[in-house]
Amino acid sequence: MKRQPVTEPDYAGATIPYNIAPLNFLIKEEGTSFNVKVVSPDGSEMSVRSSTGIVRFKEKAWKNLLSMNKGEEVKIEIISHERGNESRKFTPLSLYVAEEPVDPFLVYRILYPGYEAWLDMKIIQRSTEGFYATSVFENQLLDNGCVNCHSFMQNDPGKMLIHVRGSKSGTYFVDNKDIIKRELKTENMPANAVYPAWHPSGRFVAFSSNKTVQAFHARPEKNIEVFDLFSSLVLFDVENNEMMACNESDTIRYMETFPYWSPDGSYLYYCRAPQVGEGFDFREVKYDLARIPFDPEKRSFGNAEVIFNASAIGKSVSFPTVSPEGNSVVFTLHDYGTFSIWHREADLYLSNIINGKTVKMSLNSDESESYHSWSSNGKWLVFSSKRGDGLSARPYFAYLFSADSTGKPFVLPQIDPGLYSRMKKTFNRPEFVTGKISVNPRDFVRVSSDEPVRTTWTGKTELKGIQDNRYKNEKY
Repeated sequence: MKRQPVTEPDYAGATIPYNIAPLNFLIKEEGTSFNVKVVSPDGSEMSVRSSTGIVRFKEKAWKNLLSMNKGEEVKIEIISHERGNESRKFTPLSLYVAEEPVDPFLVYRILYPGYEAWLDMKIIQRSTEGFYATSVFENQLLDNGCVNCHSFMQNDPGKMLIHVRGSKSGTYFVDNKDIIKRELKTENMPANAVYPAWHPSGRFVAFSSNKTVQAFHARPEKNIEVFDLFSSLVLFDVENNEMMACNESDTIRYMETFPYWSPDGSYLYYCRAPQVGEGFDFREVKYDLARIPFDPEKRSFGNAEVIFNASAIGKSVSFPTVSPEGNSVVFTLHDYGTFSIWHREADLYLSNIINGKTVKMSLNSDESESYHSWSSNGKWLVFSSKRGDGLSARPYFAYLFSADSTGKPFVLPQIDPGLYSRMKKTFNRPEFVTGKISVNPRDFVRVSSDEPVRTTWTGKTELKGIQDNRYKNEKY
């Protein structure tokens, strides 16, 4: 009976951008050699012969073929040859070539999976159109301090920031080739500023100020839990070097985290849950998706509204991201809490902001789907998935045909198609950017010894209440 060959990675049926790097793969079938041919409706084709089952396409020929077949289906024909001149022709693999390109670079943090292995961390920028990759930041050059939360202003590689902890701690703001080290925490903030979100004007960055702890379980399928004891949204004015509370009327009723701006900057989306009390059960903490209007001229916020009531269905929301056209928001939905990367049940959902319709996306797997970001044209989503081994996250791309229809996702291609099966490190917080980042690890080293620019707190509200003595209990 005819069947498709087993390949690694499995690209069969995927929807791909015409500017993607060659989808090299391994043929996991018996054979002394293999003939591989990529054919297209316009009659163009390219061939590869392999004696090992490793299939690598020439980049120029690959790009030419895809560019000439936008909006079409191309097929990969594979024939295996065995001893005795026997051969076997498999059912062809199909690839659907989208008419819209993906952004040329992907930025991600790479580290070992786990809660303690943070001594070797890098932020990498990788070409999506080829296999060029280089470090943006290496923590071993800054006394092994933890680095996290890289963030860009609307896919702009020249406008970013990162957090560094340890002896070189600070929030490093990048403006093209210039880097400024800042101290964002003020005496009015019991916790530091994390989870940044750039306002599209570039003048503001929203953060949440979180007191986060970890719990450890004996259950192998869910052995780590990360949760907040408190969290509040804060707004940093980059031009005036000022920090303020996002909600002047209430900083203690809710825990607020994971801010994300609408593309026009008029709304700030975030996750919120009722403030926990002493002796709370973290399995009962459920976050809803909310938003609050913002006036950039007055630096003022309006009244918050819940736009997806996850707690009403016994679920919890994290990582909301709004599409570039502003009509949709994708978020992770899981059983409880705020940190979905350790939850196998975590899936991506898409909600239509206009009509409120929310659907589970077809790109999900049986393992955790978590952090995700949009391409600048709004047609591609990159997300972290542990579908390979249940432990290490890999970046997957998915094409959005419509609000409730996506193409089959595919993993970021590698020059060595067997890399993912050997590599134990995880790819964290993938972000699309529209070009190459100008700074490099040595630039951060030069700035790391600078005295940080200290932020001034402004506004009438302090982050009170969350300093309650009950959180000083040693059990936390």
